[in-house]
Amino acid sequence: MAEKGGRKLPSREKGPFLNLREMLGAGLLAALTAVLGYVQIPLPFSPVPITGQTFGVMLAGSLLGARAGFCSMLLFLLTGLAGMPVFAGARAGIGVLAGPTGGFLLAFPLAAYVIGWLAAPGRGVGLWSLILANLVGGVGIIYALGTAQLILVTGMDPVGALGVGALPFIPGDLVKVATAAVVARRVRVVLPAGVPGGSR
Repeated sequence: MAEKGGRKLPSREKGPFLNLREMLGAGLLAALTAVLGYVQIPLPFSPVPITGQTFGVMLAGSLLGARAGFCSMLLFLLTGLAGMPVFAGARAGIGVLAGPTGGFLLAFPLAAYVIGWLAAPGRGVGLWSLILANLVGGVGIIYALGTAQLILVTGMDPVGALGVGALPFIPGDLVKVATAAVVARRVRVVLPAGVPGGSR
């Protein structure tokens, strides 16, 4: 409990569960990430398509925070696992998650959590802070886990896996990093501090 003018203010410490606002936000960002999967550009030299879904991951972490962002992306994965065509190219099922590109999807919850943790309101909502959070979580973690599964499933050597699973996507993902940071920055500065992602 904090005090202001001798009057105790209610603590903003969170319990173990999401509140209604966080649940709604998690559902909204999970749905947005699914829709962004329809923005797909196949590459002839890579099993990994260019999609807009990592943009959804970055927004989930930076707008919802670590916990709700994680839950949002977990909901997204469970929806696809249940058979809803939410993965890139309107695909679904465990076969996608267990396949060569599944590691990129499986990394989404952890990536959103790390972004949310690094971009927590207590650490400021500066544009560069958000860019750094998106780089670490939205690029670093997703690339690392995705490339690792690509190696395990296909037997590629690390250099080859990086060549088809990571390097071709860096320019586009850097654009997503910057765009997501700008969007999150503009949204967060107008949200009250009690709202996930808010700073005011």
